[in-house]
Amino acid sequence: MKKSNKNTNQSLFETRIVPAKPGSGRLFEEEIVPHDRPVECLGMTFENDEARREHFLRLLREGLEELHARLGGVPFTTVDDAVERMQSVEHWPMGDETRLRALAERMRHADSSKDLLQRWKDEVGFPHGEIEDILNLSDPPYYTACPNPFIADFIKHYGKPYDPSEPYSREPFAVDVSVGKTDPIYKAHSYHTKVPHRAIVPSILHYTQPGDVVLDGFCGSGMTGVAAQWCGSAPDDVRRDIEAAWSKEGREKPAWGPRRVVLGDLAPAATFIAANYNLPFDVKAFARAARRILDEVEQEIGWMYETLHTDGKTKGRIEYTVWSEVFTCPDCAGEVVFLEEALDPKTKRVKDTFPCPHCGAELTKKRLERLYETRVDKALNTTIRTTKRKPALIVYKVGKTRHEKKPDQTDIETLARVESLPWPSEIPTDALPYMHMTHERARMDSAGITHIHHFFLPRAAHALAALWRRAQAWPDRRIRHMLLFFVEQAIWGMSVLARYTPTHYSQVNQYLTGVYYVGSQIVDVHPAYILGGKLSRLSKAFQRHKTHAGSALLTTGSAARIGLPDNTIDYIFTDPPFGENIYYADLNFLVESWHRVLTNATPEAIVDKAKRKGLPEYQHLMQRCFEEYYRVLKPGRWMTVVFHNSRNAVWNAIQEAMLAAGFVVADVRTLDKKQGSYRQVTSTAVKQDLVISAYKPNGGLEERFRLTSGTEEGVWDFVRTHLKQLPVFVAKDGKAEVIAERQNYLLFDRMVAFHVQRGVTVP
Repeated sequence: MKKSNKNTNQSLFETRIVPAKPGSGRLFEEEIVPHDRPVECLGMTFENDEARREHFLRLLREGLEELHARLGGVPFTTVDDAVERMQSVEHWPMGDETRLRALAERMRHADSSKDLLQRWKDEVGFPHGEIEDILNLSDPPYYTACPNPFIADFIKHYGKPYDPSEPYSREPFAVDVSVGKTDPIYKAHSYHTKVPHRAIVPSILHYTQPGDVVLDGFCGSGMTGVAAQWCGSAPDDVRRDIEAAWSKEGREKPAWGPRRVVLGDLAPAATFIAANYNLPFDVKAFARAARRILDEVEQEIGWMYETLHTDGKTKGRIEYTVWSEVFTCPDCAGEVVFLEEALDPKTKRVKDTFPCPHCGAELTKKRLERLYETRVDKALNTTIRTTKRKPALIVYKVGKTRHEKKPDQTDIETLARVESLPWPSEIPTDALPYMHMTHERARMDSAGITHIHHFFLPRAAHALAALWRRAQAWPDRRIRHMLLFFVEQAIWGMSVLARYTPTHYSQVNQYLTGVYYVGSQIVDVHPAYILGGKLSRLSKAFQRHKTHAGSALLTTGSAARIGLPDNTIDYIFTDPPFGENIYYADLNFLVESWHRVLTNATPEAIVDKAKRKGLPEYQHLMQRCFEEYYRVLKPGRWMTVVFHNSRNAVWNAIQEAMLAAGFVVADVRTLDKKQGSYRQVTSTAVKQDLVISAYKPNGGLEERFRLTSGTEEGVWDFVRTHLKQLPVFVAKDGKAEVIAERQNYLLFDRMVAFHVQRGVTVP
């Protein structure tokens, strides 16, 4: 017997009633199965969505295997040989000879120990991972956990060829945008930095028409994609707010309708999040699957989180256990359990000074000496030296009432029983490579953490393994990816990076963002405590967020080599990395290890001592990315760059890279992200972000300039053309605002930059 799932948002699945599993206590249960109906994809019709997926997975596999067969193990000899070998690849789009030759020239300077395949991968930002792991994470042609070989097909099918006769004129979007981060979709999955999609929607509406193609090569969690789709599916209240704002500014109503979007990022962690934000799925099917997994995990490992109430008879369910680091007193060498001695039970804050429980000496945290112990590492079959911790507090519930207690003997025995179990194979055991965030900014090895599995206490490891195992085994790939999207959000919050913050009611995800930091007090949470509320919020958020197959294409690789044809993109909105503020590859390593597909950081645009990249290297890498943006953007079209202005030197590097690529800057504004992150709040960095509006000169100006370059006429032709791109009047708070870009000195700067970039002497 079948019944239809009437979810009009993403009706890819249906449910049918089947006999329940033995022991479930139910006679029947719902089984989730894909709809068996034809689907269209890139001009082809498939029997159903699974047939579409199988077809493109086969093509992706053929391409990956051919790359390894033709380039793997082959030494680099000459540029000509490298070009010839890359051209011989039949099942992967390698690009034209001119671009391949430039690529081979860069490959020539790589580490001599690397073969042709690894040199190519380093240039294009191809992630580290086995073919099977890349295929498992992908959903082609819409998403690949590697450079997407179907990107040109997507543009050919959905894009509009550049037509120089087609009229197009826009002023820079000269409006300060101030939007917070409270939208449920924005909060559905965290990432290291995100521009709210509601702040991006007006820009896309301004610069594009329905059906245009938008690009973001530094997409992060994919908010540009969400914004592009919201142009056609934004909730009514959002539409009303935007239309009211535009009307107040004397602007015409926006042309509502979905835009296509190409999203790329170097990090598989980022593109996986972005894919799940932007590709359709059945929300109800996901919610049922996630609830089933949580229930099954509770049945499997629930005993690990049971505790006896203080009456000695009633069982309670642990929400979280607080583990305290154990130190020694410098005077008597007695053990000091930090939470028991240093935490003020009334204020819930750490005391400045406290007495030693053994000798009474006055102690401060700085005076304490860290205590280490030797433990057996079952995953590596060796012994390791790690910081000593002790369970010091249990917060649990009996019914709906919350209680606190110190661990009793039964709790200690339960933890010992958990520790005696074999280490779960699902937990990655990758060694931590030498990275700035784990070996320079923080010393993870001093906390006994040298491998990924050291981030997890035994009970948390078994709980996460049980969740991951079931998510990975889900039969439908699209729901499987959403389940992993759901479960991976507990990885940081169930690790030793999760601090105990007694002044907060909730202990969910209390890790410091943007750093690896292991506190002296950490929390070991029940999986339902961290994920139960998240499931409810995800379900509600995605019911409101409408996505459609074919609206987005995602690629994983360097923004310096996206793989798009020339002059095919209608608008670029991008939030590039800014110097050394955020170490994306370092911070993504923890989650990416679970997926077994890791960022290739060789082309990462960053200032990073550990990777021997300074400001010149950062500027060079950013220039290559902007040159790629310039190549694929249609002439006369616009690019919006969001940039965090933390250091003038980095800001200057970004400007020089943009101008050297050929772009002309027309406006610079601020974007207020409102809620400052931890690092913004505690540093002297500027809290607002710059919004730079730049355009690619159209063919008419370029052709005229070739005839008049080096003459006064060439100068004035540029100035006249540039002025047409600038706003004539901008109102702010009811008053006319000075337009900086119309100032004489900035017009002169833009004119000089235009000449210099094209190798022409200013007359």
